[in-house]
Amino acid sequence: MSNTPEQPEQQPEQTEQTGEMPYMRKIRSFVLREGRLTKGQQNALDNHWPVYGLAYQASPLNLPEVFGRSAPVVLEIGFGMGKSLVEMAKNAPEQDFIGIEVHKPGVGACLGDAAAAELSNLRVFEHDAVEVLKDSIADTSLSTVQLFFPDPWHKKRHHKRRIVQADFVQLLRQKLQIGGVFHMATDWQNYAEHMLQVMQAAPGFSNLSASNDYVERPEQRPLTKFEQRGQRLGHGVWDLMFERIN
Repeated sequence: MSNTPEQPEQQPEQTEQTGEMPYMRKIRSFVLREGRLTKGQQNALDNHWPVYGLAYQASPLNLPEVFGRSAPVVLEIGFGMGKSLVEMAKNAPEQDFIGIEVHKPGVGACLGDAAAAELSNLRVFEHDAVEVLKDSIADTSLSTVQLFFPDPWHKKRHHKRRIVQADFVQLLRQKLQIGGVFHMATDWQNYAEHMLQVMQAAPGFSNLSASNDYVERPEQRPLTKFEQRGQRLGHGVWDLMFERIN
């Protein structure tokens, strides 16, 4: 979660050729905070980006070509420092993983851990997730999209900044295969309720919860130190899993 001071909102610029607003770029769901790179993170970026890094491009990547095989692809939005993403990739060598993160220290940390684990099934973008999904990821190419502990933008006037919105969900729907799953987790009950409301109203999805709300944390989502601490303090965590049905 972000502790970054709130920044004043900027009005979106119109495109010069069409005069239309850029698709889904009106409101950012994150505040870019660079932070200071450690020497290890900088070394990882210098040495391991050529192996694990993916550059944003305006046309879809050929994922079997990227990974050198055809396998189910899991994409995680906002992986933080990358520890759980690396753990998931290590635990599921039969799957390929793509992480998207805008904060360079987290990207560096993830690259270092991926290299230390000698992973071959992980690649990383350092770019805006909406732009990556819209332009660089082919339709129906993903088996799973993961969004774990996104910025809750807890003040009511900032709820419009939350990434889980109707337009965003339909963008994800295009990228998921039929039967693919959108898996969310948050430790903010209000955001969990917002996610559930948006997803229940979203065409083309079915809730995998037997009670039609939340699911137990699946084994494939690692329990983070942050989450363990929250559990000790009595904080709740809500997982939601929705399957693309059409």
